[in-house]
Amino acid sequence: MTQATATQTQEKGILMTDTALKHVLELREKQGKDLCLRVGVRGGGCSGMSYTMDFEDPNNIQESDQVFDYDEGFKVVSDPKSMLYIYGLVLDYSEDLIGGGFQFTNPNATQTCGCGTSFSA
Repeated sequence: MTQATATQTQEKGILMTDTALKHVLELREKQGKDLCLRVGVRGGGCSGMSYTMDFEDPNNIQESDQVFDYDEGFKVVSDPKSMLYIYGLVLDYSEDLIGGGFQFTNPNATQTCGCGTSFSA
């Protein structure tokens, strides 16, 4: 896993490595809109909970959401219920041919499945 950026202090509940942030910003640019990234969890997956991640219009941010600011005004958003399970999450990205893509390192997970996208806490 690569090192988290200098702007990612311990105060952030969701950390992104430089590689993940770069890739997310490239994906957002392809959308052609000023979007934020919503990260959360939902029930399901082989370990009980699955990570969710999608772009969203910043106008949809709720007052109860936790918002984390990154480079270039980019925001990562999560709802309070998800934050109970993912606070301290590190989001990384790998370009490896096998096992590449977004990778989640969750300090709250007691068990993680082999696919890396579901966990139990």
